[in-house]
Amino acid sequence: MKHPNIKLCTSLFSFALEWNSGKYSLEQLMSKVRELNLGPGIEIIGFQSLKGFPYLSDNTIVDVRRLIEQFGFEPACLDANVDVAIRRDRLLTIEETVEYIIPQIWAANKLGFPVLRVQMTAKPEVIKKLVPVAEKANVKLGMELHTPYLIDHPAVVALRELYEEMDSPFLGFIPDFGTSMRQIPDALLHSFREVGVTDELIAITKEIWQKDIPTPAKFGELQERASALGATPPQIGRLNMAFSMNGRQDVNAWKEIIPQTVHLHGKFYGFDEHGDEPSIDYAAILKVFYEGGYRGYVSSEYEGTAFTDEFTGFEMVQKHHALCKKILENIQEKEYARTV
Repeated sequence: MKHPNIKLCTSLFSFALEWNSGKYSLEQLMSKVRELNLGPGIEIIGFQSLKGFPYLSDNTIVDVRRLIEQFGFEPACLDANVDVAIRRDRLLTIEETVEYIIPQIWAANKLGFPVLRVQMTAKPEVIKKLVPVAEKANVKLGMELHTPYLIDHPAVVALRELYEEMDSPFLGFIPDFGTSMRQIPDALLHSFREVGVTDELIAITKEIWQKDIPTPAKFGELQERASALGATPPQIGRLNMAFSMNGRQDVNAWKEIIPQTVHLHGKFYGFDEHGDEPSIDYAAILKVFYEGGYRGYVSSEYEGTAFTDEFTGFEMVQKHHALCKKILENIQEKEYARTV
């Protein structure tokens, strides 16, 4: 029986609460992930997990590579940050941004990661200058497509045009499943209520979220309608998160960029009593990527830690892996049935 060949991966981002508690070293965290069989892929966020990143000591490089090998992980993706607002007085220039990312590319190379996650704050001019470095380092630059950057967003279109022009196998995309959601996650709605947002305001937010209008227009309509009901600026700012973090892009839109997809971020927020993710149609999304020919990792990326500490990252990633395995096995069985 043919294997779907979309492999599971865990992003250490999922364990933000555990990491920030100070109770786990990197080795202990990776040991726990292995104990729970949440591989084979591993994704590490450079600035979160690696002291001194991206300027890593030889000892740190040796230690991290040892841990990956010791626990039997496959290095899937290293996450870079593109902090163009790192200065207080101005944004980084194109050249400064290039110089900011180059050490992160080489960190991925030294640690053995084939993909470096980059962010949309790196403009096409930056990416173009980084291609020779990425090729020399043998590291693919995976641009994360996270809400509000849908595949037809002007900035994404410009990047796609650059990719076509450069025609380099070291340029690709990392779709984030939070860009294609079917509802606002319960974890986020509960966090609204905790800061005094009324059910009426939440209902208005959900109504506006469903509209096929640009995100800035949603911000404007919410501002007007929520203010009329007495919502405070902090409450409105909180409600705006529903639009800035949860996209409504049709899952089929991803088909256009599957040939250039180098990694997947399996964003998730929570599960129902059946083990499904209510806010994201995982069966539909994984089907699109599999049938589109994607062969690589889907990384468990638990976002719920931003809104609740009710669950551990470990139990949530276990549920996410179980869901993905069930869906991929179903895809495999159906494909096999068609061939016999």
